[in-house]
Amino acid sequence: MRNSAHSHRRQYPLHAHISAMFTFLLLLLGVVLGVFNYQQTTRIILDSSQKLFSYIEQDVQDDLLDAYQPIRHALNLLILDSAATTDQVELRTGLLQPFVQALEDNHTLSALYLGDDNGNFFLVRPLRNQEIRRQLKAPPQASFEVWSITRAARQGTVNSKKLYLDANLKQLEQRNIPNELYDPRVRSWFIAQDADKNQTTTSPYLFFTTHEVGTTLAKRSTANTVMGADVTLSQLSATLADHQTTPGTQIVLYGDNGRAIAYPDFNKLLNAMDPTKLPKVSELNPALGLLINQGADAQQRLDDGQRQWVVSRFKVDDGSANGLQLAMMVPQDELLADAYQLRWQGALVTLGALVLCLPMGWVTSRLLVRPLRELVREADAVRRFDFNYPFTRQSPVLEIDQMQASMGRMKETLASFFEITSSLSAHTRFEPLLQSVLFETLKIAQAEAGLIYLTKNDSTQLELKGLIINGQPQDLATQPAPVLNPDDSQSPEWLRALFEGHDSVARSLTLEQAGDLQSVMDELGSQSVHLIGIRLHNRQGETVGILVLVLNDSGSTDDQDHLRADRIAFIQAVSGTAAVAIESQRLQARQKQLLDALIQLLAGAIDAKSPYTASHCQRVPILTLMLAQAAAASRQPPFEQYAPTDEQWEALRIAAWLHDCGKVTTPEYVVDKATKLETLYDRIHEIRTRFEVLKRDAWVNYWQARALGGDDQQLAHLRDACLLELDDDFAFVAQCNLGGEAMMEADLQRLNAIARRTWTRTLDDRLGVSWEENKRQSTRQEQALPVTESLLADKPEHLFTRPEADLIDPENPWGFKLEVPPYKFNRGELYNLSTRRGTLTREERYIINNHIVQTILMLSSLPLPAYLSNIAEIAGGHHEKMDGSGYPKRLKREEMSLEARMMAIADIFEALTASDRPYKRSKTLSEALNIMAAMCHDAHIDPQLFALFMHEQIYLQYARQFLDPQQIDTVDIHALMLKAGLKN
Repeated sequence: MRNSAHSHRRQYPLHAHISAMFTFLLLLLGVVLGVFNYQQTTRIILDSSQKLFSYIEQDVQDDLLDAYQPIRHALNLLILDSAATTDQVELRTGLLQPFVQALEDNHTLSALYLGDDNGNFFLVRPLRNQEIRRQLKAPPQASFEVWSITRAARQGTVNSKKLYLDANLKQLEQRNIPNELYDPRVRSWFIAQDADKNQTTTSPYLFFTTHEVGTTLAKRSTANTVMGADVTLSQLSATLADHQTTPGTQIVLYGDNGRAIAYPDFNKLLNAMDPTKLPKVSELNPALGLLINQGADAQQRLDDGQRQWVVSRFKVDDGSANGLQLAMMVPQDELLADAYQLRWQGALVTLGALVLCLPMGWVTSRLLVRPLRELVREADAVRRFDFNYPFTRQSPVLEIDQMQASMGRMKETLASFFEITSSLSAHTRFEPLLQSVLFETLKIAQAEAGLIYLTKNDSTQLELKGLIINGQPQDLATQPAPVLNPDDSQSPEWLRALFEGHDSVARSLTLEQAGDLQSVMDELGSQSVHLIGIRLHNRQGETVGILVLVLNDSGSTDDQDHLRADRIAFIQAVSGTAAVAIESQRLQARQKQLLDALIQLLAGAIDAKSPYTASHCQRVPILTLMLAQAAAASRQPPFEQYAPTDEQWEALRIAAWLHDCGKVTTPEYVVDKATKLETLYDRIHEIRTRFEVLKRDAWVNYWQARALGGDDQQLAHLRDACLLELDDDFAFVAQCNLGGEAMMEADLQRLNAIARRTWTRTLDDRLGVSWEENKRQSTRQEQALPVTESLLADKPEHLFTRPEADLIDPENPWGFKLEVPPYKFNRGELYNLSTRRGTLTREERYIINNHIVQTILMLSSLPLPAYLSNIAEIAGGHHEKMDGSGYPKRLKREEMSLEARMMAIADIFEALTASDRPYKRSKTLSEALNIMAAMCHDAHIDPQLFALFMHEQIYLQYARQFLDPQQIDTVDIHALMLKAGLKN
């Protein structure tokens, strides 16, 4: 650990080394000058922009004059032409040559025409390009279109035709236009005779024919004619494009209706939403629309939400009634680009001066910052829990060096704490955890001995649980006082102090004061020791134990360093973590004990539910663990990789105990069914009563025949033969009810023949029964009494419909593949007696088999920890077969875990050798193993595990504990291996 008190260099506070104030002043000066220059430059540019806007306005005005003035002069001359003033329409063709000459002299003219008060019209249009020819459908060589309309006032007829002329004014084509609707008198350019003035200029618009932007100039003659000229304004857009001072500059010339007339990008004027009209200004650019609708602020600025604009608007006189408006917008960032550049250049000059003038300041700053950077890296390493990062070098700055020393002490403390915490959290068993707590705290305290006491059975008594002397764990049984009682008046003072509320104590003890610690001092060979006692408490503050650290008293001042308050506080913090770990382990141990008790309680309840399966759930776990332990100890290739952890042993044990937990849902009378007709009682008694009735009928028939005078000897012979046959038939039915031997086909035929015998019932069998049975009886037709019935009956009420909840979906998530009988029960007497083997019907065997489905469902629904997540697979596989013919999932050997295959063998062997089954006698070892060898040969059980079961004589270990001595006979292992197909 580093200490600044031992510094070999004279040190100064950090502020004495900060020479950067001069740097700050230079930067401040540079910033002030830069801001001043930027503001002045900005003001000059903005002032210049207003002059620029005025210059652009003048240019536009001049362009309008240049466009209109020559046309007005031409109109003034042409209107004086005699062909223009004559009333004879046919003479107006004399205007062709003057019109053509005027059109060729001025390319801004789109057309020249003449109209009069009678509606006559004469127009000459130049066809300057193929696009106009295509629009007008003119011949390819046409240079002019001449359109004339003549209206006869008296007849009311209209004669309209179009002529197409070449450059030499030679006619190429003539088209007559029927039903002409065009009337010049209704056009906006036509000046009425009673108008205030004899000339006009229309507002600009989009020419329909040529798709050019322009306006119409018109003049009325002294006669009744009006001459018009269509003037294109495309030059205005070019003029605006020439005045785009920046790439983002927006300039538009528009009319009073808000439609654009000139725009730098002329194509946008021709691509409006309405192709017959000029576009709205807002269609060209939203910012222009905002300017026209909203206007600028007092400083001629506009913010459209994206950019700041410098703007201006002017009115331009074009000779029309309302005039035109010119709107200009320049992005402020583009306009002030030079100012920005000047600002950055000033900053660069300032920085350059700073670099040239302050090299020493820069070097000094680097030297001062370097230790701080190292400290940052060191702090990052601590954040990554890397405590091996090297210490930073010593700094001439006092505060930095002090920080380095504090960082070093913090790293050492954190490294020790995390090392202890990691060590404690690595233990999953209680005893190693206690040993680890002692070892780690001894290492921190640099003590020679340590003891740990824990409360005993939730009392205040303390039981010694760990003792280490000179690094060696001691046998606790040899200690003279393994239990301490804080309530005892003879208990040590330091122990009472801990239980009176102190979290830690530090005492110096002689041999006479040591009390129960004298044996520890004897082992250390010391007459005086220092004791540090730490109270261990849980999250609720309850004392769970104490930790005692013993240090030799060397008499030197170094002993006091071990007893420093900060060191004891650190030991106390570590002990607090240890106490939480100890309490957690104790709680987990108690939870496991509770879980084991509940599991064994459930297994005992399942066994107690049926007296015929008693101890099955308790013996299968024992046999399974025997087989698992043999597999873990075996070095044979199939088992050499099998090395279960403590968690896997626990999972196997729990799965074995709960392998039949689903039997809680199985009715006892099905599990315990000893005869074929047994349900809650044995229905053979009902059949016996019917035979008794038939025997009484035989006697009744005998006496009735005697009364009628029959032959006594012959009647007695018939009576005795009938009684003998009934006795024999009942004895056969009773034998069939036992289910001990497999029924042959002849037995089934005789049983069916007996069932066809009849007897007479005189009482209503619907009386005195439950509503459920009445409901099932309603499926058959009621007959008038007396009724003749079969001796062995299969009635509709014997069939119990299966609820939909009991059905298993083929796509179920658990993978169950059981065939579900259509009926839940079939109590038919003949049906049950016809069971070929055993006592269970198909429906009852499904109920028995369904217990494993319930086991899997129950175990899968438990909120078990991850290491117990496979108990449902282990417990649910003990009825599967290696060839896939088992249930409930029809798994094959490779789809099953080794533990599930072990349990299958254990379950079968216990069932075969059990002596408490009602439907079979217990089997000897040789009989049971012969059956299992056949099952192994038929791929029903795992061959490798069966071989291990035989060779390790696990069957014999189990038999000596649980089987009757009469069942333990000689077993020929070699013969059984041959039968199982495991040897040639």
